Amino acid sequence: MKVLVFGGTRFNGLALVQELQRTGHAVTVLNRGQSPAQLPRGVRELRGDRNDEASMREALAGQDFDVAFDVSGYTLPQVQTAVNLLMGRVAHYIFASSTVGYATSKLLPIRESHADLRTVQQNDYARNKLDCEDYLFNLHRTNGFPASTVPFSMVFGPHNIIPDREQRMFTRLLLGRPILIPGDGTSVGMVGHVDDQARGMRMMMANPITFGKRYNLSGQDCYTDEGYVDVFEEVVGVAANRVHVPAAIMDELWKSPDPRTLSGAAHFIQKVAPHIHHWSANTFFSSDRLRQDVGWEPEYTFPGMVAQTYDWFRREKLDESLEFDFALEDSVLARLK
Repeated sequence: MKVLVFGGTRFNGLALVQELQRTGHAVTVLNRGQSPAQLPRGVRELRGDRNDEASMREALAGQDFDVAFDVSGYTLPQVQTAVNLLMGRVAHYIFASSTVGYATSKLLPIRESHADLRTVQQNDYARNKLDCEDYLFNLHRTNGFPASTVPFSMVFGPHNIIPDREQRMFTRLLLGRPILIPGDGTSVGMVGHVDDQARGMRMMMANPITFGKRYNLSGQDCYTDEGYVDVFEEVVGVAANRVHVPAAIMDELWKSPDPRTLSGAAHFIQKVAPHIHHWSANTFFSSDRLRQDVGWEPEYTFPGMVAQTYDWFRREKLDESLEFDFALEDSVLARLK
């Protein structure tokens, strides 16, 4: 198939391009050309700025595609411009969204039918993603525009552009730093592997059963906070010095008016959408709809994700070059002493 990928040079987008190229599709990427990437041989590149309609019009002039993957659309005007320019010239438009859009829930796993959060508690990133989804689903209802949306949960794997997640944990262990575990370490979380997610999106292509639907895309394993550390400890081969942070201190950090404090605390152990989900909440998502409709199954277990990502981390010598600010963690440790 002729496939267009908006973005395609970083993490999710790059993994998708590699998956599409590996499976024999004719791939074109459209971006500003500002993020260096080693694209697979044969991938065609177009230059366009998502925030400049004239630039996009020039880049897409005379182009048509079987499928367009939008992994770099973050605002409604960006998506509207892309859709308007591709209307009648694309057979399927697949938009990468985020599970950050969901409201908290005591009924688990969180499915596509769960309520979205659109109050002032929501952040601009997720609110914009939800606006884009609303627009695409309305187009599907009113004129049959072949759109699907794919909310990712926390994405894990090589080339992650958020180093505060798995890369920070590798670094803590290698430095022999204490590992802070929220509360009693029993809250449950989930991540999805970047290659599994790329394969899931590829399997949706041009399949009419997916038109007008939202598909969660995550992993197959859940883990407790303690279990998260267990796996990293085994993969890295370093015994973790575990320090449990009492619930009262975690509550204080979660309620801090400084967003940097909340963000830092949410990276003790990876936590999804800390502005929505409490640090002690069990938060995981169902990908059953994608399984049922296209037959996708994740290939990576959580230990497999960590092992593969750690191999990349060491191969790229990030253990020698990455630096992290551990000031918040040190301040919590000082209080506990």
